Amino acid sequence: MATATHYLEVNAPAAQCYQWWRPLTHLPQIMDDVQSVEPRSGDADVTHWVVDGPLGKTIEWDAKIIDEETDRKIAWKSLEESDNHVETGGAVRFDPHRDSTGVEVSLHVQTPGGAVGDLGAKLFADPQKKIEKALEEFKSLMESSTQRA
Repeated sequence: MATATHYLEVNAPAAQCYQWWRPLTHLPQIMDDVQSVEPRSGDADVTHWVVDGPLGKTIEWDAKIIDEETDRKIAWKSLEESDNHVETGGAVRFDPHRDSTGVEVSLHVQTPGGAVGDLGAKLFADPQKKIEKALEEFKSLMESSTQRA
């Protein structure tokens, strides 16, 4: 299983950070490998993910928000009934401070063996570096939108 966790301070209110993350649909803006995250059948808690893989292939799965506390945390997990052969999930926590928010993101992925496993392993190579880059992008987005407000 590959896991990655990263924490940083963002100069934006926790409510603003949470609102950006909540639909999960904005993740392609900060994660290069993620093509899309879209709500499934009008259920805001279930999303369909499409992620770039090597050799022009994609991996797709459905995920459900499994734990949530407004302005504090969101956690999601891939659904077993998804035909993805990849178990993945994540969580983001927002710790409000005086003029900033501590944001911590954790991601994990469990890939099977065989060709699908090889594809998943390449896709999720160096997850720590990917999550650090994504959080830096998120910080930049939040801080630039706060300055304009």
